[in-house]
Amino acid sequence: MSTLARIVDFLNSIGIETTEGDVPDSSFPPGVRIQGGRIVFDRSMPWPGDLLHEAGHIATAPASLRSTLNDGVELTGSVPYATEAEATAWAYAAVEHLQLDPTVLFHTGGYHGASDRLIATFAAAVYPGAYGLARADMTAVGPDARDRGAAVYPKMAQWLRS
Repeated sequence: MSTLARIVDFLNSIGIETTEGDVPDSSFPPGVRIQGGRIVFDRSMPWPGDLLHEAGHIATAPASLRSTLNDGVELTGSVPYATEAEATAWAYAAVEHLQLDPTVLFHTGGYHGASDRLIATFAAAVYPGAYGLARADMTAVGPDARDRGAAVYPKMAQWLRS
């Protein structure tokens, strides 16, 4: 199964509707857009991992707001723990869950040229955004989390925020 198919199957299985469709050339990231809380993608998109990052924005939004999300989603300020950091941490957890290479997410065409640094950061078990995911009750962090038997990041207790 292709990486794209694995990602699409995973997203649909956790409740993030993902369909192939028309995406404007101006879309960012290329070949992907969010419409009404759903992901629409062009099969010829250059980086399938971008689906995971965009899904991270949907997943970290409170359930009551998810269907209102569209391109350029930015909940920063209005909703705590739904920022770029949490979307990126969520996407990395999905990469780990799917057993994909981190370069699928942190590809050379994204993250403002910091892909290599992000790969090194996450490989060193430094997880920007994981604290926010924990505060949103999606995972757990910290030394006592394992002792409590919690799903410790990058494992997720739940893929969608309540």
